[in-house]
Amino acid sequence: MTVAIVDYGSGNIRSAAKAFERAVAESAMCARVVVTADADEVTRAERVVLPGVGAFADCLASIDGLPGMRAALHEVVINGGRPFLGICVGMQLMAEFGHENGFHRGLGWVQGEVIGLRDGALKVPHMGWNEIVIRGTHPVLTGLEDGTDFYFVHSYHLKCEDEGENLAYTEYGEPICAVVGRDNMIGAQFHPEKSQSAGLKFISNFLSWRP
Repeated sequence: MTVAIVDYGSGNIRSAAKAFERAVAESAMCARVVVTADADEVTRAERVVLPGVGAFADCLASIDGLPGMRAALHEVVINGGRPFLGICVGMQLMAEFGHENGFHRGLGWVQGEVIGLRDGALKVPHMGWNEIVIRGTHPVLTGLEDGTDFYFVHSYHLKCEDEGENLAYTEYGEPICAVVGRDNMIGAQFHPEKSQSAGLKFISNFLSWRP
């Protein structure tokens, strides 16, 4: 099995790759983790991970700057139905629209929009450990419980149109979608690669998930 981590210059790629490599090793899986900016390599992968650090529009423009990458992602995820994980901005890009520094169209895989965190007593960006509350069952959340801490760094969040796709949330002045999922796609607003044992469990679950 090949797991492709898409490298579109968003930063934090090596940290994500190391976490996936560790999860593969600890689970004794027969899997190869590749960091790639090559659309053909993404098309051949059995699983795809889209990490992300930065602004919504900039990250989307960087993906579009890689020849054939947008089409490859659509082919693998939408047409091929292969497991997909979006992390932080990579999750936000799954939405229909983003409102960071203007109005921008996303990949459109999840109905909803990405909006700013509410200004108030809490600091923006939201940076640090927060508990999640799980709203149902999903294979990628197996073995994780309400109150599990994950590491967040973000100023915007996904507001789902279908609350049934909001699989877990965290409280930061208001309920914030922490995990979104539908069909063969799942996204995490937190950084599993920075979330120690809980993050490794989340990654391992994704690697063994059979949608």
